[in-house]
Amino acid sequence: MELLLDLVASPIGTILIVSDGELLRALEFEDYEDRMRRLLKIHVGEFTLRDSRNPAGISDRIRAYFAGELGAIEDIAVETGGTPFQREVWTALGQIPAGSTTTYGELAKTIGRPRAVRAVGMANGSNPIPIVVPCHRVIGSDGTLTGYGGGLWRKRWLLAHEGAMPAQHELPATG
Repeated sequence: MELLLDLVASPIGTILIVSDGELLRALEFEDYEDRMRRLLKIHVGEFTLRDSRNPAGISDRIRAYFAGELGAIEDIAVETGGTPFQREVWTALGQIPAGSTTTYGELAKTIGRPRAVRAVGMANGSNPIPIVVPCHRVIGSDGTLTGYGGGLWRKRWLLAHEGAMPAQHELPATG
């Protein structure tokens, strides 16, 4: 499968956008390109990447999100592989509005599997389209920031950008 690749500069690093020309297939930070390639191989099989400018208008919408238009990414059409359970979790992630957070336990309840908290966490961590499928909006039950494939500093930045937590400079010092 030939996929289209664009690079988008953002305040939290260069973002790789992968599309099939209509649908977003992957989004990853440039420093995690190997992870993206592994997930793509799992989700789409063999593929090649061809450089492309703004495939399906997705790159412009990602730029708009980082410029403060949080709704710009809400209805980007995506296509993922994954198991039925993973896709169920990823669909539920898409229902968490910008500026809000939920917990892994709440997400498990949302999909009707309240005991599947760890499995929900694993599916969340396997999300091939972070930011658009907003896995960064899931936090620990005690309100702490927990795992994020791009690094907790990016998760913190994204949540502050969306108004779900204070900006970094407003956070209390830890020591």
